[in-house]
Amino acid sequence: MTSQIRILMIDDETVFVNSLTKVLTRRGIGVQSAPDGNTGLALLTNEGFDVIVLDMRMPGMDGLATLKAIRERDTLTPVILLTGHIDLKQVSEALKAGAAEVLLKPCPVENLVSSIENAFERKGFAVEVSETL
Repeated sequence: MTSQIRILMIDDETVFVNSLTKVLTRRGIGVQSAPDGNTGLALLTNEGFDVIVLDMRMPGMDGLATLKAIRERDTLTPVILLTGHIDLKQVSEALKAGAAEVLLKPCPVENLVSSIENAFERKGFAVEVSETL
């Protein structure tokens, strides 16, 4: 199933993104990346993704602002937030803004892959429901 999944990874940590991209690609997950929120939003406008993986702390537009901008354009694509620092207020605000999940960095690859696959399945169900209404 994972060969069908296309994700957008928005994260400013180049080494992390490159390493994770290699691992996910080997697992059959297509990855496109953006170093910041504005670039990610531009990619989102031009292409469709199954899941978005978003860093919480980035220079310029942070993850929360990026999430809110994503939700203004796209309410169905699941967004998984990654953060190196758990701030319960930010986590609560992110979940209220529509994040599917918040994971702590460094996140074991198996956990992230499982979260991506689960989010992909949930999006499929949401699309089916919205098409029947």
